[in-house]
Amino acid sequence: MRLFLLPISTRRSLIYCEKLHEKAASERGVLDKITNKASETWLAWEKDAKAPLNWKKRVTQAGNQALNRIPFEEWGLKTIPALTTKRKLAIVEGREKYQVIYPGLFLQQERVPEILQKLAKEKQTMYKSKMIWSIVAMPFTAPFALIPIIPNLPFFYLVYRAYSYWKALTGSQHLEFLLKHNLPTPNPSSELDEVYTAGLMYPTRQVSRAAPRPSREQAEEVARVVESQTNGGTEDVMVLQRWNGKLIAEQFHLPDMEVEIERAVEQVEQSIKAKDELIEEKLELEKATATGGQTAKDVLPKAVIQPLEEAEKRIHEEAEKVAKEMPSKDEKS
Repeated sequence: MRLFLLPISTRRSLIYCEKLHEKAASERGVLDKITNKASETWLAWEKDAKAPLNWKKRVTQAGNQALNRIPFEEWGLKTIPALTTKRKLAIVEGREKYQVIYPGLFLQQERVPEILQKLAKEKQTMYKSKMIWSIVAMPFTAPFALIPIIPNLPFFYLVYRAYSYWKALTGSQHLEFLLKHNLPTPNPSSELDEVYTAGLMYPTRQVSRAAPRPSREQAEEVARVVESQTNGGTEDVMVLQRWNGKLIAEQFHLPDMEVEIERAVEQVEQSIKAKDELIEEKLELEKATATGGQTAKDVLPKAVIQPLEEAEKRIHEEAEKVAKEMPSKDEKS
């Protein structure tokens, strides 16, 4: 089984488990059949324009917005199947092989176990408690069943969230069990390095497709520039573009991965932007209320300010150097 550990930024990563072979209809259990039926119904509602007041499309639009707000870490853990007794025995006996694939230039190997441990353990308690509360709240949605035509949407939402928390919980438990048995095996991927580099070098997916694949030297240089932009690890820097999700999914023939990457990139971008805006607001507030028009930065000793200014200048110089070394658009085409 292959697990993909995909850094979205220098501080946050998405885990994605390659889907096992699809079960035949005769092999599917009750839960599988209910899940498939729910997915088919949701897709049908998205296309149904004949419902009164167009309520089906309205519901699916609002629902999709709510689903996109679910943390991408939860979505990633949901891709890991539940740990069955059969699979657990195979892991203990060494018959089950697992590997974690990641871009080695953009994620140091020594960080891989730490990130996996965090994903496996950090939110297990939260998933369990929220699953229980979702189940407890279900009976209180009974009055909504009296509304004509429209189904009891709050009830079905709670059912979905309980199921989602359960899936994330079982996925995290599966991952924790693997780590206890020194699995999965780290496997840095040069293919991922190339796709990540292309995403940072080129402005669009179309240009990336037409341009030559980045060389190892270019990939190493881009990775070095990204590392320098973190300012010694204090800044969170994006390493994956939203449009690049499709290229990664195509590279490994995993079409479902594209949606997970796009969702993760959007959430991390919004998080970094919100953090930057908060810092700017605090600086503006500090400047407005500062005595004598001076801020904390203005009164810092030169010995503190100078290294920061030099580091910022060096980062800009390195970025400009890489930009000059990149082939022009005419050369790419």
